[in-house]
Amino acid sequence: MTAIVEWIMQPFAFEFMHKAFIITVLLSVPMAALSCFLVLKGWSLMGDAISHAVLPGIVLAYIIGVPLAAGAFTAGMACALATGFLDRNSRIKQDTVMGVVFSGMFGLGLVMYVAIQTEVHLDHILFGNILGLAWGDVVETAAISALCTTAIAIWRKDLLLHAFDAQHARAIGLKVALLHYGLLAAISLAIVGALKASGIILAIALLIAPGAIAFLVTRRFEAMLIVAIAVAVGSSLVGVFASFHLDSAPAPTIVLVMTGLFIAAFVRQQMRFAKLSRRPPRKTDPKPL
Repeated sequence: MTAIVEWIMQPFAFEFMHKAFIITVLLSVPMAALSCFLVLKGWSLMGDAISHAVLPGIVLAYIIGVPLAAGAFTAGMACALATGFLDRNSRIKQDTVMGVVFSGMFGLGLVMYVAIQTEVHLDHILFGNILGLAWGDVVETAAISALCTTAIAIWRKDLLLHAFDAQHARAIGLKVALLHYGLLAAISLAIVGALKASGIILAIALLIAPGAIAFLVTRRFEAMLIVAIAVAVGSSLVGVFASFHLDSAPAPTIVLVMTGLFIAAFVRQQMRFAKLSRRPPRKTDPKPL
């Protein structure tokens, strides 16, 4: 029993693990909440697009000498605005436009990164450096997380209506354009907060998987939010803990945990559908036409 307790407590003996646990929880809350809106709006690829598009902004910020977060946020918003402009002014579908824009910006970022001597390691941008963060990075992430979470909590009902029926939201007087670009700004800001810790890869996973899992196992939006946040926080804590004992990178380990949960949720849903299909009809069931 003592050996098991020591094995569980072993990661908590190191300061870098303390920071890893704290920052993953800070990241999980706003990104899981945003993932619910992305899944409901069918914007999962938008999170992917913005995550990849921040690379040229990071490199440009390094050249100019401004905070990398400022460059990443600017590039993310530029990607979102370019996607919206091309979607409104061309016959190309939105998913195609997003693919073209984010791949182009990611390619530009790689060319700029190779052409310029920089101390920023590309692996840290792609996969994060969660075990090498300073307490200042934790404070920065906490501030971004608090801002995004507060905004979502205040405008969640308006954002939900906008996600389901933008025409109805406009008809009752909501500022649809403000909600649209506000959601894009929140996504960009959340990705900026996640880059140092989790990198582009985990940022994509946190913006898609929690909402997708919650969508499979819930029927109400409030429950969906709670389940998504619980999935993101739990997966992050388990992933960081497992990565310590497996000697693996934390970000990919967290992604694997969430992938396993998604598979489990999908299997549960399929089993439930199969059970309902085998159930004999009841008197209360609607009659077939």
